[in-house]
Amino acid sequence: PGPFTLEVTVRYWYDTEFLEDGRLIDLISIGIVCEDGREYYAVAADAPWSRVAYHPWLCEHVVPFLPLETHPRPAVGGGMHFIVDRRSEAVKPERQIAGEVAQFLSAPEGDSVELWAYFGAYDHVVLNQLWGPMIQHPEHLPMYSNDLMQEVRRLGVDTAHLPRQAAGKHHALADARHNRVMWEWLRDYRPEDWTD
Repeated sequence: PGPFTLEVTVRYWYDTEFLEDGRLIDLISIGIVCEDGREYYAVAADAPWSRVAYHPWLCEHVVPFLPLETHPRPAVGGGMHFIVDRRSEAVKPERQIAGEVAQFLSAPEGDSVELWAYFGAYDHVVLNQLWGPMIQHPEHLPMYSNDLMQEVRRLGVDTAHLPRQAAGKHHALADARHNRVMWEWLRDYRPEDWTD
């Protein structure tokens, strides 16, 4: 870049759904929205589905949004019975997702990528685990994600004023889209607009 070239930041908002047990975090799905309008969504074909089936919260809030062959129903012996539709173009091996996400999260040479998530600590770990240990982290990606909730606190925003997500909560792509909505709202936030 010449002396008058300005670095451009390409922003991405993302969300993941995952299974965690206090020790391991396994990807279920990921949704990413770029400021240029591109979107990415994938479901991990090799997620630990037999364990997900015994996680009541995931079965209630996440599984119904996944591409399924059949509606979830109670299984004999407990848990839920469901079959992820592997014919769906969204369902892919995690290794494939890793390559596609690394390529999707791109910026022109000399520019930078900026990542945003909501309560993103776990999302950041799940995202980065796609590529294995830290030493394998794609060089063009930042080693951190910006957190929308941290921005809410920094600005002193009353969370009751934040835009509400109308539908699709816990569908990774719908959540990523809403993360962008919240970021834009926070970008334009003026405290004087909310004083009596």
